[in-house]
Amino acid sequence: MFARVNLVLAALATHALAATYSQSDSHQGTGFYNSFSFQAISDPTHGRVNYVDQGTAMSKNLTYASGDTFILRADHTTTLSSSGPGRDSVRLQSNKQYTTHVTVWSIRHMPVGCGTWPAIWEVGSDWPNNGEIDILEGVNDQGPNQATLHTGADCTMPSSRSQTGTSAGNNCDVNETNNAGCGVQSNTASSYGPALNSAGGGYYAMERTNSFIKVWFWPRNSGNIPSDVKSGSTSINTGNWGTPFAYFPSQSCDLSSHFGAHNIIINLTFCGDWAGAVFNSDGCSGTCSTYVNQNPSAFTNAYFDIQWIKIYQ
Repeated sequence: MFARVNLVLAALATHALAATYSQSDSHQGTGFYNSFSFQAISDPTHGRVNYVDQGTAMSKNLTYASGDTFILRADHTTTLSSSGPGRDSVRLQSNKQYTTHVTVWSIRHMPVGCGTWPAIWEVGSDWPNNGEIDILEGVNDQGPNQATLHTGADCTMPSSRSQTGTSAGNNCDVNETNNAGCGVQSNTASSYGPALNSAGGGYYAMERTNSFIKVWFWPRNSGNIPSDVKSGSTSINTGNWGTPFAYFPSQSCDLSSHFGAHNIIINLTFCGDWAGAVFNSDGCSGTCSTYVNQNPSAFTNAYFDIQWIKIYQ
C-alpha cells in the first residue's frame, strides 16, 4: 500500500516538474504584420530616435518580409540635423497579451553599432506596476546579453540561485535602483551584438510562471539546442532545457502581483537613458547624439533578422 502511494506521489512529482506547453501563436515573415503593431510614439527612454508607422517603415525599407525572413532596421542613409527629429527606426508591440507562457525566438541577426540600444522584451500597460521582462537587451555592442526584471514595488532575488549567468543586481524595484532592475548577465559571449551575428544568431527562450521566470540562450552553432526549441515544435517541455542563464524565483518577490498581462515589444532606439549615458565608457568616441546624427553609414548593420517567434501556453 505504502509503496503504491509512493509510486503515485513520485509520478505526480515527475509530472509537476515536466513543464509542458502547447503552441498558441507562431509568427514568421509577413505574419508579423498581422500580429504586431508599429508604434509611432515618443521614446520613453529619451533616445535619439524617430519611431515611424508601418506605412513609413515599409516605404523607407525599414521593414520587409518574405518566407521565413522578417527585417526591422533603422535608417542608415540620412544625415540628421541636430534640431530635427532623431534617426528613423521601428518599435513593434504584439496585439495580444500574455501571462503564463513561453516564448522562443529564432534570431539570425541583431542591431549593432555605437549608439544602438536594441531590445526584445515584455511589458504591461501600467508600467512599472505590471512589470517588465527584458529578454534580449544591451547597448553599444557591449555584450554578453543581460536579462532583467523591473517592478514597481518591493521585489528582490536571492543572491544564490540555479542559473549559469552572473547577477548584476538583486533588487528589481525601479524606484530603488534608478530603473536598473535586477539583471543577470549571460555567460555566453555570443549572446549579444557582433558575436551573436558572427555565430549566425541563436535561440532565445523565456518561461514565465507565477513561481519563476527563466531565460535561456543557445548559439545557433551549439550542439546542445533542445530539439523542440530548434524545430519550433508545436509542443515543448521546458523541463528538458537545462539550467537557464537567468532564473528569477518568487521566493522574495510575489511575481503574480508584480507582473500583469504583457505585450511583447521589439524595438531599436539610440543613445537615451542607457546607451547615451555609457557611450564613452563603452569605447565610443564623441557624443552619442552627434555620432548618431552625422554617421548614417555606421548603422548599416543596425537591423533585426528574425526567423520566427513561437509562443506557448
